[in-house]
Amino acid sequence: MGYKKTDALMRHLRESGISISGQKQKRQLINTGYYHGYKGYRFFGNAKKRLPFKSYDEIYATIQYDSNLKALLYGKMMFIETAVKNIALESILVKANSESIQTMYDKVVSGYNNAPKSAEVDQKRKLQQNKLNLQNRIQTNLANAYKKDNPQITHFYNNIGYSDVPVWALFEILTMGDFGYLLSCLTYEVRDDISKRLSLNVSSDTNRQLIYKYIYILKDLRNAIAHNAVVFDTRFRKIDPSAPMKQCLKLEIGLPYVNFKTIGDYVILMSYYLKMLKVSKTEIKAFIRDFEKLTDNYKQAVNAEVAAMVIHPDLKSRLDILKNYL
Repeated sequence: MGYKKTDALMRHLRESGISISGQKQKRQLINTGYYHGYKGYRFFGNAKKRLPFKSYDEIYATIQYDSNLKALLYGKMMFIETAVKNIALESILVKANSESIQTMYDKVVSGYNNAPKSAEVDQKRKLQQNKLNLQNRIQTNLANAYKKDNPQITHFYNNIGYSDVPVWALFEILTMGDFGYLLSCLTYEVRDDISKRLSLNVSSDTNRQLIYKYIYILKDLRNAIAHNAVVFDTRFRKIDPSAPMKQCLKLEIGLPYVNFKTIGDYVILMSYYLKMLKVSKTEIKAFIRDFEKLTDNYKQAVNAEVAAMVIHPDLKSRLDILKNYL
């Protein structure tokens, strides 16, 4: 199919069984784009699962639903990212008893020389490799920030009174993915301390991996929101949750299962974090209600077959369990 103008694209949609006509829908198609809009939203999860749209109104409603979800989740996600960073930072500063990045590497990051006593040589080498990878990532972050003239970083390099950037300034520029990686490189003792400060349920988390694995799960959603990618069908999901990741939420909240295959599970995880971060019950419940309202409005805007594919049948019952837990 060669390049088509908007009228020809509308004709093509009609030939594909989707009713579209008039100036209003033409303008919607122009604004949302045929490729970003229709092509991006005509399937659920993967290209094999086509959504059975009958009218362009339903496609537009799906795009709106996705946009509204991103707007709802964005603020809460930023709050969680900042709060967890600050809790981890405090733990690292206390355990290292210093704000020097080098002291952090020496005292609270796992490497060959401070590996657990039970570690085999291969495991020690792997920890040391991870530590070197972390140092590399951090140097790259600092170099990029300096190049972009980031005042939080240039202040320390361009001032004769300082010899290095403190850990707390580094945390200001770390991406969520690099922050997750840093957490994964910390010693067991420090990961345990951060888990306790967060009051994570660690009963099934023997290796204290939840603190960084949940950050990785949230990072995929955060990046999808930030880059205006599609989120309603969780196609951004890159990792399969481990048994402890599922078990923690099942035990804490009382859910029958957790798999992160629907956006509802991300709302559940974010609500769990908001509760751990001592956000008021009222605020968390308002967040869940907003999500339910968006989803109900969407359900009414599309045909029953589309709604059945997009909205998981037990979403309501699981959100009810979540609200009871709060």
